[in-house]
Amino acid sequence: MWIDTHCHLDAREYGGASLDVARQAQEQGVSMIVIPAIDRHNLDIVAGLGARAPNACYGLGIHPICVPKSTDDDLAALRASVEAAMADPRFVAIGEIGLDFFLPELAEPAMREKQVHFLREQLRIARDFGLPVLTHVRKSQDQVLKHVRQIPPNGGIAHAFNGSFQQAQGYIDAGFKLGFGGNMTFTRALQIRRLAAELPLSSIVLETDAPDISPAWVHPGVNTPQQIPRIGEVLAELRGIAVDEVRTATGANARTILPRMSSLLDA
Repeated sequence: MWIDTHCHLDAREYGGASLDVARQAQEQGVSMIVIPAIDRHNLDIVAGLGARAPNACYGLGIHPICVPKSTDDDLAALRASVEAAMADPRFVAIGEIGLDFFLPELAEPAMREKQVHFLREQLRIARDFGLPVLTHVRKSQDQVLKHVRQIPPNGGIAHAFNGSFQQAQGYIDAGFKLGFGGNMTFTRALQIRRLAAELPLSSIVLETDAPDISPAWVHPGVNTPQQIPRIGEVLAELRGIAVDEVRTATGANARTILPRMSSLLDA
C-alpha cells in the first residue's frame, strides 16, 4: 500500500481544505498519511485531523524550528499530551523532532544548545512510552544520530534524508528507516537519487513533507499527499524495479517502523 509517512496536513497552504486533500490522496490509493505536530499549539489540531480523516494518523512533538519560542513548560505539556494520546489508536509517533543547523539563526551556539535540550527531552518521552520518532536531520545527520544512540527510541524515520551512505547505515543500524520524497524526482539531486537507487529497499519509506518539497512536476506549487504514487514510480525507475514492488515494500517498511499505525490499518 502507499503510505505518506510525513505530511503537514494542517498547513495553512491548504486553506482549511485539509480533509479534502486527504480524501483526494485516498482516491489515488494513499492508504495512510502521517501528520507530525510542530509545536505545542498544533498538538490538538493534528490529533483532530487524525480523528476526522479516515486515512490519517499523527505524531506529537516540537519541531527544531519552533524551539526558539518554546519553553520547558511546552515540553511538560507535550509529555502530558503524549500520555493522554496513548489511548488513541491514531497516535503513532513522537515528531517532528530533531536538529536544524541549516538556518543561520538556529546554528548560533546558544540555539544549538537549546535544540539539543529539546531533542533529548523528546527522545526521553519516546523512550518512556515505547514510541518511534519522526526526526528532522537537516544539516545535522551525525548530531541527531549521536543523541538517538544515547537515548534510543523504539526506532524511527530520518525524514528527508540527504546524508552519506555511511550516515544512512548508521541510522539503519539504529533501527531507523529513511524518508525519501519529492527531492529525488529532480535529476540534479544526484546524491539523493544515488541513495534512493542503492540503499536497501527494506530501509526506505516514502513521504511528501507536503505542502513543502514539491516533486518536479508540481514545483514550485503546493505539494499534496496524492503525489505519493507518482513519487513511488520515480523510485521504481531509479531502482529498475516494478512499481508494485516499491508500493509493497515501502508500505511494509512504514508499517514495521510505525507499529501503532500498522495496528490501525489492521483494525
